[in-house]
Amino acid sequence: MKVLGTRALNRALLARQFLLRRVKSSPLDVVSHLCGMQAQAPFPPYFGLWSRLHGFAPENLSQLLIDRSVVRIALMRGTVHLVTAGDCSFLRPLVQPILDRDLKTNQSYARALADVDLATLAKDARAVLAEKPCTGAELGKLLAELHPDCPPAALAHAARGLLPLVQIPPRAVWGRSGQPTFATAEDWLGRPLDTRARLDELVRRYLAAFGPATVNDVQAWSGLTRLSEVVDRLRPELTTFADKDGRELFDLPDAPRPDPDTPAPPRFIAEFDNLLLSHADRTRVLSADARKRVFGVPNGVFPGTVLVGGFVRGTWKITKTAGEVTLDIEPYQRISTKDIDALTSAGARLLRFAAPGRTPGIRVHDLLKPHS
Repeated sequence: MKVLGTRALNRALLARQFLLRRVKSSPLDVVSHLCGMQAQAPFPPYFGLWSRLHGFAPENLSQLLIDRSVVRIALMRGTVHLVTAGDCSFLRPLVQPILDRDLKTNQSYARALADVDLATLAKDARAVLAEKPCTGAELGKLLAELHPDCPPAALAHAARGLLPLVQIPPRAVWGRSGQPTFATAEDWLGRPLDTRARLDELVRRYLAAFGPATVNDVQAWSGLTRLSEVVDRLRPELTTFADKDGRELFDLPDAPRPDPDTPAPPRFIAEFDNLLLSHADRTRVLSADARKRVFGVPNGVFPGTVLVGGFVRGTWKITKTAGEVTLDIEPYQRISTKDIDALTSAGARLLRFAAPGRTPGIRVHDLLKPHS
C-alpha cells in the first residue's frame, strides 16, 4: 500500500480546497464542491470564498442568500453551515442523529426537555413557523404558551434540533445585520427534504473536498459515528493508501493528489474555516504547536489563520476604525522576507475587499515583541 506523507496529504487537501490555485468558478459551485462552509459566524464564508475564487465580490454571495440558492443551517457537527439549497435538502436528514443526540446530552437544555413530548413539540414548532419566521426568543415564547412547564430557551433549542431550521436574510447579508431568524427549510425553499439521501454519497462528497482520509476523519468532519461500515461498502470503488503511521486512507480514484513539492502560495484562511476542522488528524495542515495556539483562543473564538508553505504559521485579524482598516498578522514562527512580502501584497487586496475606501494599514508583528 502506497504511503502518503504529510506534505502529500497537505497538497491534496489544498488542491481540493482551491487553495493551491484560485479557481474561476461560481460561488454556488464552490460552496457545493466544498460540501458547505462553516458559518458559525455570519461573514467568514465571504472571506473563505475570496481566498478561493478569482474576482469574488461580496454581493456574489449575498444575492445567493437573498434568492434562496444558499442557506445557513445546523448540519455537520451540529454547527451552522452555509450550503446550497440542494445540499440542505440532502444533508439535513443525514445529520439528524447528531441533533437527536444533542437533545439528550446538551448540558444547558437536556434536563428541561426530559419530560417534553418531542413529537408534539416538533409539530407545534412547525405550525408556529408556518405563520411567520421567528427569532429564537420569539419562537421560544410562543412555544412556551403550549408547553408552559418548559423554559422558552429550551423549547427554541429543541425546535432547532427537531426541525430543519434555516437562518434567513438579512442575517449574513454583506453590509447588513440582523438577529438569527428562523424558517423551516421546506417553507423557505419550497421543497421537501431528500428522504432518499444516503450516507454513501456523504462520504464521496467528503472525500472529494477533504481526502484522502481515514474513517475517523470522515466522522470528525460530519459528527456522525459508525461510518466504517459505509466506507467498507464503498471500498470496491475507492483507492486506498496509508499514512506515515500506518492508518488506512480512502480516496476517490480520480481526485487530485499533486506532487508533494508543488508550491503552495501564502493564503489567508477565514475564521472557522473547515480546512482546519475536518480531520481527526489535522497534522496535514496544523503542527501540534499551531493547533494548541489556534484552539487555545479564549471564548471559543476560532481565528483567521495564515498559511505559509501550505501550513498554518500564524493568525490574522482585521480591525476597522473611522476611515481606517488595519490587518494584523501574528506569526507563530519566523517567516521569510519573501513570504512576508507575499502576505503583505495579498493583505492589501484583502483589505480592499473587506473595507473598500478606507485607509489601509498592515502590521506584521515581531515574534519577540509583545503587542496590544
